[in-house]
Amino acid sequence: MADVVEHPSHYGGKTNTYEAIKVIEAWNLGFHLGNVVKYISRAGKKHDRMLEDLKKAAWYLQRYIDHLEGKHNEPGTTTKTV
Repeated sequence: MADVVEHPSHYGGKTNTYEAIKVIEAWNLGFHLGNVVKYISRAGKKHDRMLEDLKKAAWYLQRYIDHLEGKHNEPGTTTKTV
């Protein structure tokens, strides 16, 4: 049961060098980019919903891009600057 929580197979599993959490932490990706990697790495492996996972990855990526372009005050906020 611990592997389901700590190292789920749909994220690569404990023995995989490229397990999502290992990559996210090694590259210091933070919340938004970390979620992009997470959803891309599991696309089609959890609940067989590849398109849903890719849309989630795209959503987090676009949100971070919007922040970098000044469309959000901080990542995760919805207040747009004018």
